[in-house]
Amino acid sequence: MELVSENKVAGGWHRRYRHRSQHTHCDMTFAIFLPEQANSDQPVPVLYWLSGLTCTDENFMQKAGAFKRANELGIAIVAPDTSPRGEDVADDPDKSYDFGLGAGFYVNATQPPYDKHYQMYSYVSEELPALIEQHFPVSEKRAIAGHSMGGHGALVVGLKNPTRYLSISAFSPIANPIDCPWGKKAFTGYLGEDQALWQAYDACHLLRQSQESLRMPIRVDQGEADQFLAEQLKPEALAEAAQAVDYPLTLTMHPGYDHSYFFISSFIDAHLDFHAQHIK
Repeated sequence: MELVSENKVAGGWHRRYRHRSQHTHCDMTFAIFLPEQANSDQPVPVLYWLSGLTCTDENFMQKAGAFKRANELGIAIVAPDTSPRGEDVADDPDKSYDFGLGAGFYVNATQPPYDKHYQMYSYVSEELPALIEQHFPVSEKRAIAGHSMGGHGALVVGLKNPTRYLSISAFSPIANPIDCPWGKKAFTGYLGEDQALWQAYDACHLLRQSQESLRMPIRVDQGEADQFLAEQLKPEALAEAAQAVDYPLTLTMHPGYDHSYFFISSFIDAHLDFHAQHIK
């Protein structure tokens, strides 16, 4: 690993690293916040944060205002990039924002040319946690959260790995990607035309298939003034899926809030407190 930068903040440290990924076959960058009490004698739990379309590891770390509360709670935060990157990494031919670079959708692509590098599901769920736990003073107590495309990713990664995570939360997630334009475009490009295969990365389907004995609490917050609410996000579908199987999901709608980091920064402390109940 190569240290890219480091900054003292809120009593702890924010550091960015670059490393060669075995899954994405390119250099990946991630950021980690370590609270001041983290050391080899006192490893701390980790919240993995997945960001949305067009984002990198930097957006959440710079805009969410999470460090002060995370330091108080003694929780590390890890933020990976949202896609593989590099000159040889395939991008959307039209250079659109919702597919290709910056839009990995946290799936393992099966369709060329994307299958070579776009293995974000395995990177986030397997490679990155192993790397973090090898090199930093953190425990195996993990939670996962995200925003928009990253909210979709957090729900999917958490639901597909119920023994590896203790809680899930999301801001404005793409809750039912097999039934929205963003999801249909991404899944067609990365996974092909067989929509039965898409269900493996759809939170609504995974909720319905979840084993009752392995369920973990999920918190979702959604702004009612979100410009993507009706067409792309579909939180009502997630609520219906949870209700159908009595899954412990809490969905809170917030009047006036939009899709931006102004919304995230307004409620990030509540999400950190939620995860602390389960990973501390």
